[in-house]
Amino acid sequence: MTGPPAAPPIRVGVTPDVKLWSRPWAERRRMLELVADAGIDHVFFADHVSFRIGHGNDGMVTAAALANLHPTLGVYLGVYLLPLRHPIPVARQLANLAEMAPGRISFGVGIGGDDRHEVEVCGVDPRTRGRRTDESLGIVLRLLAGETVDHAGEFFSFSEARIVPVPEPPIPTYVGGRSDAAIRRAGRFADGWLGIWCTVEHYRAALRLYAETAAAERAIDTPAPQAPDHGIQLWIGLGDSREEAAGWVGPELERFYRVPFKAFEKYTPCGTVDDIVEFFMPYLDAGCRHINMTLCGGNPDEAILAAGEVARRLREADPLASATVGGADRRTPRESDGR
Repeated sequence: MTGPPAAPPIRVGVTPDVKLWSRPWAERRRMLELVADAGIDHVFFADHVSFRIGHGNDGMVTAAALANLHPTLGVYLGVYLLPLRHPIPVARQLANLAEMAPGRISFGVGIGGDDRHEVEVCGVDPRTRGRRTDESLGIVLRLLAGETVDHAGEFFSFSEARIVPVPEPPIPTYVGGRSDAAIRRAGRFADGWLGIWCTVEHYRAALRLYAETAAAERAIDTPAPQAPDHGIQLWIGLGDSREEAAGWVGPELERFYRVPFKAFEKYTPCGTVDDIVEFFMPYLDAGCRHINMTLCGGNPDEAILAAGEVARRLREADPLASATVGGADRRTPRESDGR
């Protein structure tokens, strides 16, 4: 008899510094080396076209830059605003990224719920974001699976679309968002759900909804994963006390979202390594398998090293940790090559 499938190993990723892209090229590269040496699995980043006051960075461009700044770190696009783009060029870009950095790309998808105007200026009716995402994501996944796709839908119509080469290994796909619609979308299409701004209770309920939807409404030929790879993505403050750490992360959140920190405070772990580990452990108990942290602290290098210690302790504390899943080596490049 075979037992239940092993859970995916705990992975931890970071945005190492909110000012990373304003730093000189050599400094960016040095910081990513530090991230890798700290034992962190991947770097992650968001995608925006024109957020709030015009902020943004193109997710695909950023992914390519990060993949070329370091030879082994994973690159996690979390999340990409898919309804603002045509799915065929998106599939093309992902296939090229996978060819440049095989096995290192993760693709998270969202609808852009924080700024309706960002959607409007891209010529998209915000009321259609969910339906557009469903239609686009199905197309992207079929193309990346190697299908020749004929499609006539609400938003896109084409025949004999094909993208080669097919990514090998396949690109893991996640859907982010807090709403039930986003969680159901993850169940229909994705390898897991990527939570944000949610309590542990909400997280547990979301994973139940994902499982129910994946079992009943899977929308693609790829079956639902037996051991889903769910994640959570949060900003964190690091310091010698919760108060000091909140003083680092609070202003950054307010600057980016244009919303008072009080709205985010209960979802934002702040403090020492002990405090951050204590915050995330209940999410691991609920079924979370990867964590993305936007680091905010007084010294970026010290914050990266602290995040590495958080990652080490979460892996050690994880009762479901396994070096293999279904017989395949799932260790990070740094573990498998002895780094």
